[in-house]
Amino acid sequence: MKIACIVQARMGSTRLSGKVLKKICGKTVLEHDIDRLRRVENINEIVVATTNLEKDHVIIEEANKLGVKYFRGSEKDVLSRYYYAAKENNVDIIVRVTSDCPLIDSEVTEKIIQYYIDSNDKYDYVSNTIDRTYPRGLDTEVFSFKVLEKAFNEAKNMRDREHVTPYIWDNPNLFKLAQYKNDTDYSEFRWTLDTKEDFELINRIYSIFYSNKKNTFNMNDILELYEQYSDLNSINNTIKQKDIQ
Repeated sequence: MKIACIVQARMGSTRLSGKVLKKICGKTVLEHDIDRLRRVENINEIVVATTNLEKDHVIIEEANKLGVKYFRGSEKDVLSRYYYAAKENNVDIIVRVTSDCPLIDSEVTEKIIQYYIDSNDKYDYVSNTIDRTYPRGLDTEVFSFKVLEKAFNEAKNMRDREHVTPYIWDNPNLFKLAQYKNDTDYSEFRWTLDTKEDFELINRIYSIFYSNKKNTFNMNDILELYEQYSDLNSINNTIKQKDIQ
């Protein structure tokens, strides 16, 4: 049973162009993503899924530098990009994360994957993204290749194909869904990267930890940081997440 984390990444972004290759403490955002995902013990392989556009060749160069596999596919039909990336790499279980989450917590991701595995096919899809209790930016979705293939074959509208999983979680009559929840609701916190304010916050968090020689940190460490630095949440707490359309 091969478990692969497929990380979608591209240079185009309406609010913060080129964000995945921006540098934070000497590393690109994508490198921070990969570093943190490599700590997830039940992931066998990481694949960066980018587009066929010329401007995204730099994503391939970064993937090669980081020593991870890559796949190039449709810019808009990201569902097909995931499907063909998984098919080409003979993946049984897909872990979906996005490249704008450089604070993703390997422990949280590992627990979600394990929850899916332990369900013994009780669930088709497990995530922490629909009924949120974790900070935005720790998003992890887990599903089988069979489920991905069904969505790939049946999803027709552009919303479902651009955002990969809406066809799955919009159809509880077709798929058995489960949400992985934290004991405490921290969904008010925004740790994803989509705007300059988000970048300012994430850069500040990394800078504080790195300056204290703490290069490995998790969600609880960041929450403790918020208690020490009361201004952190005000950096980006007015930013609204774009709706899926």
